[in-house]
Amino acid sequence: MNKNFSFIILTFNEEIHLPRLLNSIKNLNAKTFILDSGSTDETLKIAEQYGAEVKQNPFINHPKQWDFALKNFKVETPWTIGLDADQTVTPELFEMLANFKEDDNKDINGIYFNRKNFFQGRWIRFGTFYPFYLLKMFRTGLGFSDLNENMDHRFIAPGKAKIWKKGWILEENLKENDIAFWKSKHERYSDLVAQEEIERILKLRNQSLKPNLLGSPDEKRAWLKRLWWKLPLGLRPYLYFSYRMFFKLGIFEGRTGIKFHYLQGFWFRRLVDRKIKALQKTYR
Repeated sequence: MNKNFSFIILTFNEEIHLPRLLNSIKNLNAKTFILDSGSTDETLKIAEQYGAEVKQNPFINHPKQWDFALKNFKVETPWTIGLDADQTVTPELFEMLANFKEDDNKDINGIYFNRKNFFQGRWIRFGTFYPFYLLKMFRTGLGFSDLNENMDHRFIAPGKAKIWKKGWILEENLKENDIAFWKSKHERYSDLVAQEEIERILKLRNQSLKPNLLGSPDEKRAWLKRLWWKLPLGLRPYLYFSYRMFFKLGIFEGRTGIKFHYLQGFWFRRLVDRKIKALQKTYR
């Protein structure tokens, strides 16, 4: 059994994704923990077949689900890796993990993986989506889930971190090939984001990380989020979509990629802004 790290995975009806992920990591011989939120398909059976330890917890949002996972699984390795079920470990990342040595990382508390995001079979390479560094590996007991977020989840590991630029994870939610599913999912997400932003306006939430445009990938995103919150509601989706399409070259993404940028960078952001305006009326 791997003595360096263990995996934690979140699931909900992931029978089409989970085998893909577990196959990509099985030869690392690492203990695998799965936190499920009520799957009714073959997810739990697949987890059992791969020897994973499973717990159940009702889903509220991703940050709270990760918080529960980190606090309720008995991880005995010095490092924890948190993955989503629709992600897979590439051969390049597999090799880096297979060769990982604790002695070479004594002063490191977190490691960023580089994500390649796919939509309907296409790698979304432009429009701010690549490179995209995610803190996915951190010292057990030190890394935690950022509960100041309501929808976007991130791990925080105080101290020094490193970036594995060629340590790729692939992320592709095959269920999102159905645009009706994608829109239904993001309708739910828009409620979470709108409520979060209202709470930030009311000073009920603070950023856990210090915003810093020149800092770590997460500190840079915190800086950009703070800027986003200052932009005028209703106008900012147009500004953001234009920025992604022209300044960040999303226009070269191809038909499928442009559809993704429109849905994720414009349609979803307009929906959030409309819900924020509706909520503002209830707080007057």
